[in-house]
Amino acid sequence: MSKQLTTMFIKEFGERARKLGFIAIGFSRPNTPLHFEIFKKWINRFEMGDLGYLKRNLDIRKEPERLLKDLKVVISLAYPYPANKPTTADGYSAARYTTPTEKDYHARMKALGKQLCGIIKSHFPESRSRVCVDSAPILERSFAAASGIGFIGKNNMLIVPGYGSYCFLVEIFTNAEFSIPSPRAIENRCYSCTKCIDSCPSGALKFPFCLDPSKCISYLTVEYKGNVTKQTAKKMGNVFFGCDTCQEVCPFNKNGLPVVCLPASGDILSMDEVTFESSMGESAFKRAGLKKLQYNLSLIKQIKE
Repeated sequence: MSKQLTTMFIKEFGERARKLGFIAIGFSRPNTPLHFEIFKKWINRFEMGDLGYLKRNLDIRKEPERLLKDLKVVISLAYPYPANKPTTADGYSAARYTTPTEKDYHARMKALGKQLCGIIKSHFPESRSRVCVDSAPILERSFAAASGIGFIGKNNMLIVPGYGSYCFLVEIFTNAEFSIPSPRAIENRCYSCTKCIDSCPSGALKFPFCLDPSKCISYLTVEYKGNVTKQTAKKMGNVFFGCDTCQEVCPFNKNGLPVVCLPASGDILSMDEVTFESSMGESAFKRAGLKKLQYNLSLIKQIKE
């Protein structure tokens, strides 16, 4: 493909991505991810619990071309989610990424990614592409950092300069062959700041870039199949699903005012599965399920009372 045609494709791709709402786009080659060895040490250092799946498919994490034959380019994109914390009318809240008034972000981001795959297909008819949104066994933040759209902060979140870390990541793997702009990795700009570590309510952030998942409130209130303990609940404040503390204190993020967009806590606690499915079942809350939401919420309410 000529340099002129490559420039035209990348320009069209970028324009379309921005119209769809993406705030950062970067390109990289499918090499072994930047932080693969650090990732291996991390999963072997801590008890992964219900995150045990992270220990599987290490061959794919190391060699991403195993996900798509003849993989040539990894396209990394960042899509913003609101800086406003979703809350109930009586003051209980959830992590920002849940975006309760919309469908689960996995489905929304994959649909947007597939639209962009259409542009790739129009320029490269014989190509194949695959959209990955927080589910395939790849090191998304490493690819994003390698592409130059952001850097990984001490809280392990990808930080997009000028925006922050309140964003979803989407990767498009493609075997379309074209020249890519030389990616320039952004230096880590946390410098001496340790606000995220100092503010972690459960002490899960042990030191820069090191998270103990067994203590992480986000993990315990969403992924963990067991029940949150009373001791953990005392550290949760008014948040019954997820935890944004390490992002809220980050100087790169701008926090908006809370938005009342969740059912009242009493309504959630009295909700049956049918009502949950119709009102919240297509959102990110389905990952934890109604019973876990109710348990988390009832426990922090007991502590408050």
